[in-house]
Amino acid sequence: MLLQGTISNSQRGLHDSISAMHMQMELMGISNANVQGFDKVGYQRKDPVVSSFADVIGVHALSEAVDDKVGRIVETQHPLDFALADKGYFQLLNKDGSIELTRDGRFKINEKGELLGLEDQKVLTRGGSPIVLPFMPEEAKDIKVDKSGKLFVYNKETRKLDFVDTIGVVSSDGKTVLEPDVKQSCLEYSNVSLAQEFLEMLPYRKNFDANRQLFILQNEALTSAIQQLGGS
Repeated sequence: MLLQGTISNSQRGLHDSISAMHMQMELMGISNANVQGFDKVGYQRKDPVVSSFADVIGVHALSEAVDDKVGRIVETQHPLDFALADKGYFQLLNKDGSIELTRDGRFKINEKGELLGLEDQKVLTRGGSPIVLPFMPEEAKDIKVDKSGKLFVYNKETRKLDFVDTIGVVSSDGKTVLEPDVKQSCLEYSNVSLAQEFLEMLPYRKNFDANRQLFILQNEALTSAIQQLGGS
């Protein structure tokens, strides 16, 4: 700021402080989302990634990266709950034809014998077709899935397990995972560590407060300069 009979706002102080506070708020927002996802089934932690030129383009330099480490696996005793003990995703076919990748293995069977997700998405096989049981089992426990994802249903007439198909598990780029390590009667909760999130939020809050104080000081100085010029 130069005083030469007028005020030339040549410095970027106020703008930089506001931009920095905006960035810290977005970073805290990512950590808050992770905290809220702590008890969600299949939730994967998001890591903030700040690219180059953040000083120029502000929050547009911020993006998210998915932490694909396996989360907490909990036994549920429900035969249609599935967890992946290794990296990968179940494939769900939405009603609009799009394919959704998820680690949320809370499945169910409809009256047609189709294996469905929570919102009635169709669970896909390794070959990309919906999984349909050849007949309706009397109990959910008659359905068995091994660690490779092969699904069987108990046939009471033959007293044997009939092979149905293999549940499709893929990587984030759509490649088939051949050894997915499926756990039946289990669910995977988030891979979020609350202690880690709270520790990472501390510098964000400190930086926000520092930039807020700097903004206040610069704003007061600018206001004082304007008042002095107005009274001269």
